[in-house]
Amino acid sequence: MTQETSITFETAYSRLEEILEKMNSGKTSLEESLSLYEEADKLISHCNSKLNQAEKKIEMLIKNRDGDLSISEDGTPKKEEFSPATNSSIKH
Repeated sequence: MTQETSITFETAYSRLEEILEKMNSGKTSLEESLSLYEEADKLISHCNSKLNQAEKKIEMLIKNRDGDLSISEDGTPKKEEFSPATNSSIKH
């Protein structure tokens, strides 16, 4: 598990794709399929954790037009849905 917590989201996702391809090939034994399934389960949890962390960071960065953090009535940062159509005009 230590190794999995240090891998990037992209590495874990790539490995998940490899596992899926291998399992869908129909060429894996039952034992290997079970092992791959267990690995995939851990990788999925890792990816979900990374995505949740990223979502929390993004929520904290949502600001209004004045540059202040947008806070809801209950004191938590406001959330906005990500929409590529509305956010594609942002220049880096």
